[in-house]
Amino acid sequence: MEAAEALGKRVSVSEACHVLGVPRSSLYRARKPKAMPDPRPTPSRALSQEEKAEVRARLNSERLCDYAPREVYGTLLDEGTYYCHWRTMYRILEEHNEVRERRNQCRCPAAAKPALEATGPNQLWSWDITRLKGPNGVQYYLYVIIDVFSRYVPGWMIARRESAELAEELIRETCAKQGIEPDQLTLHADRGSAMRSKTVAQLLINLGVAKSHSRPYTPTDNAYSEAQFKTLKYRPDYPDEFEGMRQARHWACAFFGWYDHEHHHTGLALMTPATVHYGQVESVREKRQQTLDAAYAAHPERFVGGRPKSPQLPEQVWINQPTTEYDAVTHSAGSAASDVDREGQGRSSSLALSVPDADPYLATPQQLLIQTSKMRILHPKLEPELSQSR
Repeated sequence: MEAAEALGKRVSVSEACHVLGVPRSSLYRARKPKAMPDPRPTPSRALSQEEKAEVRARLNSERLCDYAPREVYGTLLDEGTYYCHWRTMYRILEEHNEVRERRNQCRCPAAAKPALEATGPNQLWSWDITRLKGPNGVQYYLYVIIDVFSRYVPGWMIARRESAELAEELIRETCAKQGIEPDQLTLHADRGSAMRSKTVAQLLINLGVAKSHSRPYTPTDNAYSEAQFKTLKYRPDYPDEFEGMRQARHWACAFFGWYDHEHHHTGLALMTPATVHYGQVESVREKRQQTLDAAYAAHPERFVGGRPKSPQLPEQVWINQPTTEYDAVTHSAGSAASDVDREGQGRSSSLALSVPDADPYLATPQQLLIQTSKMRILHPKLEPELSQSR
């Protein structure tokens, strides 16, 4: 402002403000600063400082310290005592920063924020359950496990009920198919009853898999599963409701085959999840680079930024990546024996389990599209119809 005033004496104010990038309105406002308003006068009917101190002492007394000001107001009225309105009591407490929960009660400690890192496949999985609409109000439950690093779905299941026992079977079968070793994997989930069940917790202990949970009422802690469910339910061929279990299995089988082997994921440098999960990224990237080089050699003038490069896969993927030193210190991956529910879970009367085999996918992308998984019945009373995963 001082430079604009000095330059304005030599040239016009408009030119000076334009050169210095100062709004003229700000310059004019600086010439006539607003005066501080006079302090608000204290009404003659206001309580004196001694009366306010007495009210505050009564509010914080041992007998009334747990009462809300309204409750104190009513209690004192019943005893024939009146100091002021309960709204004035709030203002007195506000002056001393004492407007808070006054009751003496237990408080829920803040849940630890999960911060989980994956630098390769089969290091960090996320799983969740979503509902599928069936006929006449019937609902089916879709269990899905997704690899956070590769976005590949190693196992999924459709059942008529949300059950800890069924989740246990899915997790055990998926870990066996993927060859998970002890202390290799962390399994993340939200805080649903099946996720926090004692059955699943004991299984993870036996398998040597670390367990992690989202914070209460924080769906973004399980963002990978939630995003995958949105992709599923926003497909053009997703029906308003399924005609039955058979159709639900058939549709889910086709969807996961497309999602794993045909869907080019934006977060994976436009690679498919199966390509990333089974270590075929470099070969695909080299082939893409050859195509880009040929296009650049044919028409270099069309590439203003120079020789194009195929995008690279992220080296690491996070659930809640720490941004501060405090976040890194409070990093929590959960324990396999924590947050366990003791409530039993019922078994489902119908189940579809799909866990792709790993070995057939180590060949070529063409073979990936035609392979099917081997299935087995997990319950003697289950229907013989089982879904397949491509």
